[in-house]
Amino acid sequence: MATQNDASNTSEALEVIANGSGEEANGTNGVNGHDHSDHIFTVLLKLPHEPFETKIQVSTQEQVQDVRQIIVDQPFALQYSCFHLEHNGKPINDFIELSEVEGLGPDSVFTLVEDPYTEKEARVHIIRVRELIQAAGEKMDVATGFHAGASLHDTVNGVYGEDSADENDLSEHKVDSPAWFASKIVVPQDIPSPKTVKSISLSPWNPPPAYLRHKGHLLYLIVVNLEGEQFHITSHVSGFYVNRSSHNKFDPSPKQGPQTSSAHSLLTLLQQIDTRFKDAFQELLEHNSKREPLALFALTNALPANPWLVAQECTSLQEHKADITRTQESFLIAGTDNNDNLRDWNEEFQTTRELPVETVPEKVFRERLTSKLFADFNEAAVRGAVLVARGEVPPLNPTEGVDAQIFVHNNVFFSFGADGVGTFATEGGDEAARVATGKDVSGVQLVNQLDIPGLFTAGSIIVDYLGKRIVGQSIVPGIFRQKEPDENQIDYGGVEGKDVVAENETFIKPFAQLSKGTFVKKHPVWDKEGKRFDLEASVDTKGLLGTDGRKYVLDLYRLTPLDITWIEKHWSATEEEKTGSEKKDYPHRMAILRPELIHAYRMKKLHESIEENMPSKAIKKEESEKDTSITSDESSDGDEKAVAKKSEDEAADAEATQKKQQEIVDSFEFSLNPDVFAGQMPQTDEEKAQMDKDEADVRAVCEYLTGSVIPQLVQQLQEGDVGFPYDGESLTSLLHKRGINVRYLGTFAEQCANQEHPRLVALQSLLVQEMVARAFKHIACKYMSHLPPVFSTSAISHLLNCLLGDKFNQTPTVEIDESLRSLYGNSKYDFESVTPESLREEIVDGIRKRYRYTVTSDIVYAGREMQMLREIALKSGLQLVAKDFAFIKGSVQEVNGDAHPITNGHSKKKKKGNASPHRAEAKATPQTFHPEDIVNFVPVVKGAAPKSQLAEEAFEGGRVSLSQDQKEIGHELLLESLTLHEQIYGILHPEVARMYLNMSNIYYQLDEKAGAAELARKAVVIAERTLGLDASETILAYLNLALFEHGCGRSRLGLKYLLHAMGLCQVAYGPNHPDSITILNNGAVMLQSLRRYHESRIWFEKSVSLADQVSGKASVNSATLLFQLAQALALDKDHRASVNRMRESCQLFRTLLGPDDRNTKEAENWLEQLTQSAVNVEKRAKDIASGKIKSRVNMGARPMPGAGQTRGEANGNTTVGSTAGGSGVDKRSIDELLRYINGGDAKKNVEGNGSGSKKRGNPKRRGGANVAVKS
Repeated sequence: MATQNDASNTSEALEVIANGSGEEANGTNGVNGHDHSDHIFTVLLKLPHEPFETKIQVSTQEQVQDVRQIIVDQPFALQYSCFHLEHNGKPINDFIELSEVEGLGPDSVFTLVEDPYTEKEARVHIIRVRELIQAAGEKMDVATGFHAGASLHDTVNGVYGEDSADENDLSEHKVDSPAWFASKIVVPQDIPSPKTVKSISLSPWNPPPAYLRHKGHLLYLIVVNLEGEQFHITSHVSGFYVNRSSHNKFDPSPKQGPQTSSAHSLLTLLQQIDTRFKDAFQELLEHNSKREPLALFALTNALPANPWLVAQECTSLQEHKADITRTQESFLIAGTDNNDNLRDWNEEFQTTRELPVETVPEKVFRERLTSKLFADFNEAAVRGAVLVARGEVPPLNPTEGVDAQIFVHNNVFFSFGADGVGTFATEGGDEAARVATGKDVSGVQLVNQLDIPGLFTAGSIIVDYLGKRIVGQSIVPGIFRQKEPDENQIDYGGVEGKDVVAENETFIKPFAQLSKGTFVKKHPVWDKEGKRFDLEASVDTKGLLGTDGRKYVLDLYRLTPLDITWIEKHWSATEEEKTGSEKKDYPHRMAILRPELIHAYRMKKLHESIEENMPSKAIKKEESEKDTSITSDESSDGDEKAVAKKSEDEAADAEATQKKQQEIVDSFEFSLNPDVFAGQMPQTDEEKAQMDKDEADVRAVCEYLTGSVIPQLVQQLQEGDVGFPYDGESLTSLLHKRGINVRYLGTFAEQCANQEHPRLVALQSLLVQEMVARAFKHIACKYMSHLPPVFSTSAISHLLNCLLGDKFNQTPTVEIDESLRSLYGNSKYDFESVTPESLREEIVDGIRKRYRYTVTSDIVYAGREMQMLREIALKSGLQLVAKDFAFIKGSVQEVNGDAHPITNGHSKKKKKGNASPHRAEAKATPQTFHPEDIVNFVPVVKGAAPKSQLAEEAFEGGRVSLSQDQKEIGHELLLESLTLHEQIYGILHPEVARMYLNMSNIYYQLDEKAGAAELARKAVVIAERTLGLDASETILAYLNLALFEHGCGRSRLGLKYLLHAMGLCQVAYGPNHPDSITILNNGAVMLQSLRRYHESRIWFEKSVSLADQVSGKASVNSATLLFQLAQALALDKDHRASVNRMRESCQLFRTLLGPDDRNTKEAENWLEQLTQSAVNVEKRAKDIASGKIKSRVNMGARPMPGAGQTRGEANGNTTVGSTAGGSGVDKRSIDELLRYINGGDAKKNVEGNGSGSKKRGNPKRRGGANVAVKS
């Protein structure tokens, strides 16, 4: 069985790879300043049962509970859960680090001692055993959907022995097909694992009577083995034993028999009482061992990703299995009174923040606890939010309006993201409130990241579910306390809007640190009486002194200033301007600048300050040239003293320059007033002058955004200097990193309009798709927010029909259960009046209002319907049945308007009796979507968990050290960062997936191919389970894994991953993604290394064709690809075409780069040799035809060529580790290649990556197989 230890020891495994012989790295200090070689050592572990003793590897940086986890994950120790460890006869605290255990070192002895059970420990043990033997059925969690946290990695690499697409003929592979991709993200039905027992459940005799509880009885169980035999088992403080009870008689005393029927572990007891169980359990372990371990572990520190398409079998009646313990899980998890789940979230958050951080181990412990706490809070809050949205939780204020109602569930405070009490009446009402809640959670996350001592935040989360936005927060002590009539509810900042302002000296210091971190200045504000208050933060940011004595900061939605340029241009409070010619009808006034933009603008001003106060570059250059000539003359005269003096002067000048720069940086000040343009009324002329200056500063930032940042990003995307986004998520992530708000999507689209450059055309289509999907989401929320949940599938399916199915059925009808309508008499069914025409008008008007862009073409591009459906599903939290949806008449084979379902790439007919009740009925109206096609709604979550500063600093330090060629220090810091990521976040976490992906790229550049492939494989699985099966980062991980496997000599496996990545790209973007040139080129190289020359040639031709579309025919990229295609044609024995393509490449290089460029000369050399070869081949063919000679060419089997191993130059820059990777050019010299082409002998390699003669230079390449995909 897979163990978590296999995954958690990645850093140690990579250290062995990095050192070659498994020796510990030495002589380098890690983050904690200790020799890393002393961290890891082996200890002897003594066990109470077989194998009685074993050795395990531990690290002094680990806590004792980490060692416990390592032990229980070992195959020989699965039965242990209730125990403690002893060292030298003394028990060890589980929550201390091993470095604190006195006398612990190499070859020390740990003793595992079994502890008596409590009821809680017994429940935990039963849950663990059920999961180990896979007796637990499918969990029905309200917070997750079907196949939550699933991975397709094992299916892709053929763990289950399925036929792979890479064995088929790929010459006709449809890389631009719009419809073949659905099977790529449908989780297949697992191959049934070996059964061990029929069931393990709680006995109806629970709970034990009081007189037996005092004797140690905890629980009673019933186990049914595979033969149907029942065993009644008592859970006792000493362990588990078979009792004499039956369904009709209660006798929990031990059952007497010839065999032992008691054990400390339930797993051991099952092996004793059932001979078949032991063999079946061993088969189960072997079955699981074939799978990737990371695909089996439960997610504990992150919410799982939910696929938006699921197999139709998920909705069949036969798929839902009976499991009595499913109804008992709440008791097993939380106990009789549910007390185990009731936690004081706020106290836990604040106590964790107050933990000491003096040493590195203390920082690690604090960050680890913080990460786990946020994960637990998010999980509990999501469950509560779903129940609130469904109406399962009673409000605390039932007499208030629906939007103003508040709830408490599981000690989490919930409210709706709407303006229920009129707080944002002048800012845009519900629209402003919805935006404010999102900004507030982002602000909480930013403050958590700043980690300001003495300033506390509430745990916060946003959940979008069934059209409702629900805000969850931990309960701040004193937030509901009734104040005296003359006492303010808030202690610092605005109390009632901006009319009443409160001051409190105790908040000044922590708020000043907050302002420093957010580049906000101390500034005056005025209340309704005109009284001045000097605040450190925005007047909307409030301080509250809790009843626990802590200082809390609330309402963090206005940490940065307003985007006044946008507001003045597009928003107005008056109806006249909203409906006038300029249509200033932007939905709200909460247009706020992003913190990333403020930071970027500050860095720009800092660079300008340095340039203004330092000597100009021209003077420096002149002085440098002058000094060089003097040095040369002095050296020629042999004046060594002058040379030495000159060196000293240069060092002194460099030190002085650095000191001057540091002084400029230290003295540089930049801050903004967040309350400008927010209704503040300065009283004196001096105050008005200062306000005018503050307003000018904010306007300068807004101008920087529209005049510099946005045009620069458009230019970079056009030139291919940044990776092209795959979908809306990656697009918005790219914008946010540059400090650009989503409201500027229309501005981007305007700049791309009427442009002929293919990359800008592709960008505009992606922008329009994103705007349409977002507008649809807002419209759907409007119709669904107050709709009973039972009608949600009817509403969303009708809206989807109006958007995507109007070409199939121009008049879609609403499918609704009329028998339920009467039960909800007061509900509004406005969605029923929506038509395709009215929905288009709403979407076009919504895009104009929100993004200031006018859509003149179709709102859904032909052939991109599935991509639009995907964007809507991800944004709205939909899970749909995977089938070929009929978007146009005759597009698929229809049955009563339905398409055949897709199940892992194969269409299957429904078995009789295998349909749900709704599916069994024929559809009266043929249309694209039906309510039963909407399988589930899942919550869309935005949390406020901070990143680990310690892990990020270690990683950044490692990257800097490597860039400075300090490989040992860099390697050590990277390993340290990897360990910290695993310890703090846990293995299955999005940040760990990103860390693995970044580390794999670095290792590959350092020519550590095996380590790179291992890290990339882990990145793939974790990304699939936490980010999504078809997320953009998952696609990047698969592309890099394919490249790294090819570099390790496993081209066949690499091709499997590449084909899957191509399918995912089709899912997310559609056909002809601008960066798919690299994908096609890499695939061609892999096919070439597998001796599949004709298919490789076809792929190279497709790559050239796409490059001509994206970059134009007269580009260096096209010239490079033509160069590679010429070589592929030569290997495919098409000599004439090979010469023609090489001639085109040569001409392009000569025109673009000049006749003296290295690439031009290399192409000319190849052209000359290929031409001579073609002449020789033609002459030989004529001689054979005339009978002068006999053919020596063996056409049946061709020798295998070698793929290149050196890294090309990407964008003209040589990367680190130039020997790593494989290129698209055959690695033999021209003479060797020509000997092969002419029918001579050539060296053979097993996978196309064997060692061979040194390859000649190759023209610089932008898309070869050695180039890792941009992220």
